[in-house]
Amino acid sequence: MISDYLDMLGDAVGDILNPHGPAVAAASTSYAPGDFSIHFFLQLAVILVACRVVGWLGKTLLGQPQVVGEMIAGVVLGPSLLGLFFPDLQAAIFPKETRNVLYTGAQLGVGLYMFLVGITLEIDHFKSKARSAFGVSLAGIVVPFLVAAAITPFLLKVPGLFAPGIAPSSATLFMGACIALTAFPMLARIINERGLARTSLGTLSLTAGAFDDAVSWCVLAVVLATFGAGPGVAVLAIVGGVGYAAFLMLFGRKLLAPLGRVVERTGEMSMTVLAITMTLFCLSAFFMDAIGIHAIFGGFILGAVMPRGLFAEELKKKVEPLAVVLLLPMFFTYSGLNTRMDMVNSGELLLIALGILAASIFAKFGACYAAARIAGEDNRTALGIGALMNSRGLMELIIINIGLQKGIIGPTLFSMLVLMAIVTTVMASPLFELVYGKQARASGELDSLDAKLAPKPA
Repeated sequence: MISDYLDMLGDAVGDILNPHGPAVAAASTSYAPGDFSIHFFLQLAVILVACRVVGWLGKTLLGQPQVVGEMIAGVVLGPSLLGLFFPDLQAAIFPKETRNVLYTGAQLGVGLYMFLVGITLEIDHFKSKARSAFGVSLAGIVVPFLVAAAITPFLLKVPGLFAPGIAPSSATLFMGACIALTAFPMLARIINERGLARTSLGTLSLTAGAFDDAVSWCVLAVVLATFGAGPGVAVLAIVGGVGYAAFLMLFGRKLLAPLGRVVERTGEMSMTVLAITMTLFCLSAFFMDAIGIHAIFGGFILGAVMPRGLFAEELKKKVEPLAVVLLLPMFFTYSGLNTRMDMVNSGELLLIALGILAASIFAKFGACYAAARIAGEDNRTALGIGALMNSRGLMELIIINIGLQKGIIGPTLFSMLVLMAIVTTVMASPLFELVYGKQARASGELDSLDAKLAPKPA
C-alpha cells in the first residue's frame, strides 16, 4: 500500500516538467517570436493605461483602492466589455495564441508582489495574535465547507452548473474551496493601501488569509485527483507545501541572515545580493507552483523569513515600483480575459447567483467575525477582520478557471462565481472603512486615508 503511494508520488514529481497540453486550441497559422513580442508590448501599454484610468476613477468616484480598479480594468479588457462591443479590436490586441506569454508575466508579477508583502509581515504581531489568527483561519475554512455541503445538493439539480456525473463529494469540496478562498494578493494590496501593513489587524488578516488559501488549493488538488490526475498530485501538494513552509519557518531566517549582514555592512544592496535574492525567489515560486499549490505562496513564505532592516528597505526600493506598476496588472488582465459576465441570463439563474453570493458572505464574513470575537478581539476589530477576509478577488477567478478548464463546473456556474468574486471584493474596502477604518483614523490609530492614497512626490 505504501509502495503504491510512493510510486504515484514519484510519477507526480516526474511529471512536473512535462508538457500538459495546449492552453489554447491549435490555430491554422503560427506566430513567430517577433509576433509575440509585438503583441506583448502593445498589451502592456494597453493594460497600464486601463489600470491607471480605471484605478483613478475608482478612487475618485467610489473611494476604492487602486487594486480594485485594476481588477475591474482586467474585466473591462476581456470579453465582458471590450470584447462585447469591439470584438475585432479585442481579438487583435489579445489574440488567444499570445496568452501564454501574458500568463507567465502575470505569475511573475503577483509572485513578486507577494514576496514583497511577506517581507513587510510583522512576525511579532502574529505571535502575539496567534490564538486569534488560528481561530479566524479555522472558522474561515470550516464554515464555508459546511455551507457548501448545504447548498451543493441543490446546485447539482440545476442542469449545466456542474459537469454531468460529477460525484457530490467532489462538487462539495470544490464549492467549499471557492467559498473559503480569500483574495490573498488583493487582501495584501488593500492592507498596504489602507495603512494596515504594520498593524496587528493587518498581520492577523494576512496570516489567516494565507492559511485559508493554502488549504483551498490543497482541497482543489484533491478534487483534481478525482478527475484523473491521480492521488499523487494531492499528496505532493499537501506534503510538499507543509514541509517546505515548515523548513523555512524553522531554518530560513538563520540561513538567510548573511544576506542581511552584507547589506548592513556595506550600507546598500549590491547587484550581486539582489541577484541572489531574486534567484531564491524564483526557486521558491517554482517549487510551490510545481507541487500544485501556487507560485504566490512560494514568494510570500520566502519573504516572511527574509532579513528585515536595511535589507528589506533596499529590496523594496529596488523592486517594488516595477512589480506594482508594470508586472502586477498583467495578473488582473489575464484573469479578466477569461471572464464572461453575460452568462447569467435568466431570473432563475440570477436568484441562484444571488443565493450563492449571500451564502458566501455569511460563511466568510460572519464566521471570521464570530471567531475573532470568541478569541477576544473587540467588536470593531472583529468586524474589520470579517470585512477583509470576505474579499475574494482574482484568486477566486484563478481557481474557478481551473475548475472550468478541468470540466468540474460549467460556464454558467463559472459566471455566478465570477459575480460573487467581484461583489465581495468591491464591498471589502467600503465595508472595512465603515466598520473600522473611519473611527480608527479619527482616533489617530491609523494615518489619514487621503495621505495614504495620495500620489507620492517625484
